Amino acid sequence: MKTNIYFDNEQYIAGITLKENNEFEQNNMALHVCESVEQVLENRQRLAKSLNCGLDSFVCANQTHSANVHHVTLADKGRGAKSTENAILNTDALFTYEPDILLCTFTADCVPVIFYHEQKGLIGVIHSGWQGTVKEITLKVFQQLKEVEHCDPRYFHIHLGRALSQEKFEVDEDVFVKFRDLGYADDFMYFNNETSKYHIDNQQTVKKQCELAGVPSENITIDQTCTFLSSDGFSYRQDKKSGRHMSFIMKKTK
Repeated sequence: MKTNIYFDNEQYIAGITLKENNEFEQNNMALHVCESVEQVLENRQRLAKSLNCGLDSFVCANQTHSANVHHVTLADKGRGAKSTENAILNTDALFTYEPDILLCTFTADCVPVIFYHEQKGLIGVIHSGWQGTVKEITLKVFQQLKEVEHCDPRYFHIHLGRALSQEKFEVDEDVFVKFRDLGYADDFMYFNNETSKYHIDNQQTVKKQCELAGVPSENITIDQTCTFLSSDGFSYRQDKKSGRHMSFIMKKTK
């Protein structure tokens, strides 16, 4: 199982699965974009085995580029693990306090956000494609966690997983305007005179949203691997039939 483990300590394990040409569907992890449900489930089983958990520990959402967040409880355990039919509906962010629940998010160019809170023992994942970014999903999630869950933002640790690089994320003026209207993304965009396209750094924009929520910059790390340019990256922009990476985090039992 080809994965990039972002951290593995006494309390948490988190990482991302990678494209692997000699595996089923190149190690695609997403049931909503697959040729064979059975093969994707086999990929998920192999991941579960490598993480010493069961497939029933997975919790997955039907992602819709929304700004919606769901508080995962024990009653949600296994939702979306074997079928999209019982996945958490219309949601692009998940968080939980529970151990032995693997929170999952699926990306191919979009920014996966993985986080935990030192004091509260809370973990979460966010799917932030450009549509989610302009809806400020990441900022809204951390604001909610501050206000409702009483999380001090100074104790969040956040990792932004691999995504489409600024070089490859070229857009027309309509998308540029949406980022410009955020009021804080100007430093993360440039105009290419040769192609008359704008280039946007979605990762840096998401990082800024974390900082605006009060998370210290030094608590935010970024995997700068470009999904388009990397041989083990799934890129929807490069291949419209692309599979998906799964980014994940699990709180360990003490």
